[in-house]
Amino acid sequence: MLFRRREPVTISERLRAFFWPRKGLSRGPRYIALRILRLNSSPHSIAVGVAAGAAAACTPLFGLHIVLAVILAWIFSGNLVAAVITTALANPITIPVILTVSYEIGVALTGPQAGPGVGSAEIARLIEQMQLAELWGPVLKPVLVGSLALALAGALIFYPLAFQTARIFQVRRRERLQKAGYPS
Repeated sequence: MLFRRREPVTISERLRAFFWPRKGLSRGPRYIALRILRLNSSPHSIAVGVAAGAAAACTPLFGLHIVLAVILAWIFSGNLVAAVITTALANPITIPVILTVSYEIGVALTGPQAGPGVGSAEIARLIEQMQLAELWGPVLKPVLVGSLALALAGALIFYPLAFQTARIFQVRRRERLQKAGYPS
């Protein structure tokens, strides 16, 4: 018999597998990291690409992260694939954190805005009515200023980490290949 019949899967088992995959939550990030490390580029190029992707992921320009990352990586001669892959740092789990941190950094840098505070219900109403001019001072300006600072910090943190990791990975890979008898 070529195919073994599987037992029916219950809803509770499907829900458990959705929230906690059988192979663990770290499998996806490990796979992405290995995809980046296996790129055929110099450690500097990979690190610049990773830094560009991380910087782009820290901006509130949703839908444009990949475009921004590719432009930054191209300007600084980084690996474009590493930049695109790293934009996955901005995902539905991290975006609320990134926006909150960007806003708080922006308020700290620009100072509190004069006038009444804007609550979440008021923000939703202004966005729904496309009155973005009224959101500029209390919300959009701090988020943009804070995201620039956060993007710079992200790039400065991710570049050395990616550079050292790529360098060590490539040295070890070269040693393994030489040990196996492959020319370098």
